[in-house]
Amino acid sequence: MDQERMFKFHQMKQIFQILDKMRYLRKRSVVSFLGVLVIFLLFMNLYIEDSYVLEGDKQLIRETSTHQLNSERYVHTFKDLSNFSGTINVTYRYLAATPLQRKRYLTIGLSSVKRKKGNYLLETIRSIFEQSSYEELKEISVVVHLADFNSSWRDGMVQDITQKFAHHIIAGRLMVIHAPEEYYPILDGLKRNYNDPVDRVKFRSKQNVDYAFLLNFCANTSDYYVMLEDDVRCSKNFLTAIKKVITSLEGTYWVTLEFSKLGYIGKLYHSHDLPRLAHFLLMFYQEMPCDWLLSHFRGLLAQKNVIRFKPSLFQHMGYYSSYKGTENKLKDDDFEEEFFDIPDNPPASLYTNMNVFENYEASKAYSSVDEYFWGKPPSTGDIFLIVFKTPIVIKKIKVNTGTEDRQNDILHHGALDVGENVYITKQTRQCGTYLRLGEFKNGNFEMSDVNQKIPFDIVCMRIRVTKTQKEWLIIRSISIWTY
Repeated sequence: MDQERMFKFHQMKQIFQILDKMRYLRKRSVVSFLGVLVIFLLFMNLYIEDSYVLEGDKQLIRETSTHQLNSERYVHTFKDLSNFSGTINVTYRYLAATPLQRKRYLTIGLSSVKRKKGNYLLETIRSIFEQSSYEELKEISVVVHLADFNSSWRDGMVQDITQKFAHHIIAGRLMVIHAPEEYYPILDGLKRNYNDPVDRVKFRSKQNVDYAFLLNFCANTSDYYVMLEDDVRCSKNFLTAIKKVITSLEGTYWVTLEFSKLGYIGKLYHSHDLPRLAHFLLMFYQEMPCDWLLSHFRGLLAQKNVIRFKPSLFQHMGYYSSYKGTENKLKDDDFEEEFFDIPDNPPASLYTNMNVFENYEASKAYSSVDEYFWGKPPSTGDIFLIVFKTPIVIKKIKVNTGTEDRQNDILHHGALDVGENVYITKQTRQCGTYLRLGEFKNGNFEMSDVNQKIPFDIVCMRIRVTKTQKEWLIIRSISIWTY
């Protein structure tokens, strides 16, 4: 047994030496460093769980995995990092809150600190509530983490928030919390990656921990979680739009959905992923800004591509940054504040016998993501088929082909049919009876009041090529509104 202990100890010692050498390679390849470090931590987790490991060795490994924290004041915060699925042991201070009576559909998280210039937090909270309907308010909770260590500033903000939003606090829709300073890691003497000035490194490193503690708190408050910054304006009925997008992606694997292209605004997660994301931000809190870390988190959980929706639901409205009060005029030009009619696109299977180009598969035409189907020149009789999971009543259909860059890659001659009486073939489900709704005009098809024209509930929708064309075909979007 002693030999086994010594062998395992020397194994770990070698890994630490390799990891130390990798510091010199970190600037060349941050992705490689993060990937290897995650593998290292997973290996470390297995080692810690081994019954042969000495308690003294366990403590050494824990300290090393938390960037060698020297103060016992902070060790309790990071001692459970090897448990990626569990929440972090933090005792939060409830600054303004009513106990949450039930789990909501969506939690909206905000972290805020004192700014040298400007303060947009109250406007952001107001926008969230004012842009939500009475029915939507029943399904959301807003959690504000006042993360500044200045207690006077916190007290002032709590007073302002409770005066303006008392009814939302009483209804359990708004909670204001604070994670005490003693739970934070050391924020001085950190690594200066990317040649950032010392104060910038401290600011972004603390911000990572602020977000980690916010995510940790919200892990069990709802089914989904969206992160906003504290200087954001919301679009009308943003929750309804988010719900439609989530429904349309049923059966599709995703880690992060993006409803804004700016910073850490409008990033949506499954709540069950929040503990892992919180741990991830804590482990790499001094490596890089939070929005950079998020792309690595998404990739490590096997979502290769960004899934972003247009138009954006959230807009940056602040003029001064929370870092030193510097100017920040960034705007999301895809944002639309007024309500826009996002399609329902009920769950369905998609099939085509056209020659698909690379990875521009059929499903990309049916999602709300900024992607499309792209096929090589289609022939007469080729089809693009959508088979719904259950029969539906359709209110409106809209299909667009081609793009601004490839305006000739449209469906020059085609028709749209709807069908019923499903049967199963070797390749897919199919309908036995079809009824033609109409022809494509200039590459597009649009029809309202479909339910008044069709005497049956629809199971299939089929795009059919009626004449061979020499141009390739892009189906940019298929949008379906239901009752």
